[in-house]
Amino acid sequence: MSGIAIVTDSTCTIPDDLIAKYKIGVAPQVLIWEGKTLYDGVDMTPQQFYEKLAQASQLPTTSQATVASFQKLFAPLVQQGRPIVAILLSSKLSGTVQSALQAKQDFPGAQIEVIDTDTVGMALGWQVLLAARQVEAGASFQDVVAAAREAKKHVGILIVVDTLEFLHRGGRIGGAARLVGTLLNFKPILEVQDGRVEPLERVRTRAKAMGRMLELVEQRIQGHNNVRISAMHGMAEQDARSILEQAEAHFHPIETTLSWATPVLGAHTGPGTLALSYCVDL
Repeated sequence: MSGIAIVTDSTCTIPDDLIAKYKIGVAPQVLIWEGKTLYDGVDMTPQQFYEKLAQASQLPTTSQATVASFQKLFAPLVQQGRPIVAILLSSKLSGTVQSALQAKQDFPGAQIEVIDTDTVGMALGWQVLLAARQVEAGASFQDVVAAAREAKKHVGILIVVDTLEFLHRGGRIGGAARLVGTLLNFKPILEVQDGRVEPLERVRTRAKAMGRMLELVEQRIQGHNNVRISAMHGMAEQDARSILEQAEAHFHPIETTLSWATPVLGAHTGPGTLALSYCVDL
């Protein structure tokens, strides 16, 4: 069904060219800073965000993508008679899924499926792209929904942060809360598990953390085919390019992407963040 529309939110970190290619609708997350409400990736670029963050006396807070944003995305699609599949970040990290479900109620009778992916970043993005490519291939609404729901079993994301302070302040770190204040010079490696950010290991240096992250990804993709890899960074492009090049040499992925952590993601992870997302068997 060529008329199916795919919608996601700005934490997907899908590169702009792919968003445009597949005509994916994106609901922006909300950044609140110095009394101003800013929409993720709309009112401030990632580079502007991290440059401002480095000098800020007041740190930003965030809010979920609004009901109004989803209403704005849904309304023209419903008017055109197009079914909608909204594929969104973990409901354990944000109220975005709830915003989408609330917006859906304003369109009774419309074919709108809201999917909680239990993840974020390109682990979310790979699921969105899978659905978009199913649409492009002519899959039915039911098949697109089924494929999107199945995809969450095939993706993952590992994250290295310079400090847990941003995640701790935002209440997004689950079991990693116990590590705050104990890391000293260690770099924490985190993973999104069952929709929450959880600690895996502590590594002494950033270089060792990057190497260990590659080892952990290798463990998770071992024995699988059609590997896709994405690197994401918060003002650490050189490290992101380096780790992506190493991943390409080690894993021979069929597709790679490189992206910034958006302002809203950066508000929770801080500068220097580095992440590797993977997708297999799809």
